[in-house]
Amino acid sequence: MKKEHIILSSDPSDPEDFEVTQKAMDRGQRARLIRKTRTGLGLSQTEFASRFHVPVGTLRDWEQARATAPDFAVAYVQVIGQHPDIVAKAVA
Repeated sequence: MKKEHIILSSDPSDPEDFEVTQKAMDRGQRARLIRKTRTGLGLSQTEFASRFHVPVGTLRDWEQARATAPDFAVAYVQVIGQHPDIVAKAVA
C-alpha cells in the first residue's frame, strides 16, 4: 500500500496536532470554498441545500470535510457564488 505524502508536519510540541496529507488539504480547501460561498449568500445549510437542490447531509459532510466534494460539486458551487439567482431559477 502506498503511503500518502505528508505536506504539513505535525508540531512536536502540540500533542493534539497531526500531519496533513495533500488529499486532506484539498478536502479542507474545498470545504472552505463551499462554506464561504454559502455564508456569503447569507444562507443556512438547510436554506442553501433546499434552494440549490443539494442534500443537506451531503452539504454538511462537504463543509465539515468529512467527505471530499467532487469536482462537479465544486464547479457548481463556484457558479452559484457568481450567479445565485440564475442558478436558483434554473433548478426550480
